[in-house]
Formats: sequence, structure tokens, C-alpha cells
Amino acid sequence: MRDILSFLFKISRFRFWIYTGGTYVVGYALGFSILADFFRPEYYLYLFYFFIPANIFIYGVNDYWDMETDILNPKKDEKEYRIQIKERKKLLNIIYLLIGFSLILMFFQNTGERLIFAGFLLLSYFYSAKPLRFKDKPFLDFSSNYLYVVPGIFAFYLVSNSLPSLIMCLGAYFHISAMHIFSAIPDIEYDGDAGINTTPVFIGEKASLILCLIFWLILSFIVIYLAQFFPLSFLVFLYPLFPLILLIKTSSDINKVYWYLPYVNTALGGLLFTALVINTLFF
Repeated sequence: MRDILSFLFKISRFRFWIYTGGTYVVGYALGFSILADFFRPEYYLYLFYFFIPANIFIYGVNDYWDMETDILNPKKDEKEYRIQIKERKKLLNIIYLLIGFSLILMFFQNTGERLIFAGFLLLSYFYSAKPLRFKDKPFLDFSSNYLYVVPGIFAFYLVSNSLPSLIMCLGAYFHISAMHIFSAIPDIEYDGDAGINTTPVFIGEKASLILCLIFWLILSFIVIYLAQFFPLSFLVFLYPLFPLILLIKTSSDINKVYWYLPYVNTALGGLLFTALVINTLFF
């Protein structure tokens, strides 16, 4: 049992749990209306799902389909786990179990929840899996990364029975797209050698950084507008600083800079969650 739990923890990439779980709690905070909403059993059920099983599914599928290309990527030796050939069958069985668990959850969902949840599963699977394999198609790679936003949309719908506004969804698109492009830049050499044609491989490092800068600037203006120019909302400009620094100071190592992003996402996401809850309950 300990070996299985250790294996699940390694493939789930715990540094990125916040990208699905955090999106879920922020989406819920955007949609809730009374404190009692946070005591609903389904809130905690999907909180667990999007923090752990969802990440095991996303990265399990990714590791299963990327075994051959991951051999070339040193990131698998430093920050992530490299799946061994002998573990592939075990990994596939885990993916099947997670699909089964997800289908059971869908049985108890209403039509709207089921459609959103199905969208999450399909994007999570076909981002890496053939025949669609969005990850090696320029521009579709970062667009399909919207899978990380879907837990927030699901949470919003779960608690309010409605969808978030278009401008919120648009802001999330620019953020998650920039996140994906930025994370793929350090892998340009390895993805190119492995035949994976990501957006950064296709347009190059500098153009990719410029695109990240543009996307994060758009996000920043949307956030500040939605927050009605509240002073703390200007912290969102931390995001465009990442590509801007790399464009100005070309000697900077993006491999080091990139790993600060999870901390920024966690800190700003936590701040946003707290502000949303306080604003809804007391103002």
C-alpha cells in the first residue's frame, strides 16, 4: 500500500495540485452567496477530487503517452518523476480506475455539471493522448490548457447553478495560455528533438515570451477592471514581469525563473479567495 501511495504521489506532481484545486476553490468563492455553501458535502467531495485524483489523471495520462519523449528531458530527473517501462501497466490501470471514479461522480451530477465535468475529462485526456494530442499542435496546445480553468467553472456552476461571466472566462483563458507557453519555453530543445511541435518550438523563445507578456498584460487589465481598481488587484502585474525580465535581461535562466510561478499562483490565488469570501459575506 505504501508503494502504491508513493507512486500516486510522484505522478501527481504535487507542486501543481494548486492549479486544479486552487482554481476550484476560487471558482466556488466567486459563485457562493452564503456561508452555508461551504458546508455542503459536495464542496468537499470535489475539493478532494480536483486536488488529488484530477492531478493523478492529468499527469498519469501525460506520463503514459510521453514515456519515449520524456527520456530526453532532464526535468524528469530533477522536478518530476520518470515512469519506468515496468510501471506502464500499473499506470494504465490507475488511469482506468480514475475514469471509473469520474463516471460514478457524473452519474450523480445534473446536466450542466455533467457537461462541464465531461469537458474537463476530455481536455485532460486528449491534451496528451492520441489521436488528438493537443500538446504537439501549435496554438491548440495552450488553448486546450483551459482544462485547468474548467474546475473553477464547474465549482461556480456547482454552487450557483449558473456560469461565470464571459469576461471572467476570457481573463482565465489569457492567464492559463500564458502559463502554458511560459512553462513550455524551457523544453524547446527537448520537445524539438522529440518531435513535439509546441507553440514555443514553432515560434521560438523570444516570440513566445512576447506572447506571454501580451497575454498576461490583458489578464492584468481585466482583473483590475473587474476589481474596480482596488489597490491589491495591481499585484496581478507580477505575472507580466516574468517574461518582461527575461526579455530585458537575456542572461536570466528561465528554468530557474519558472519555478517561482507556483508560489506566485498560490499566494495570489489565496489572496483572491480570501478577498472574495470577505467581500461576499460582509459587504
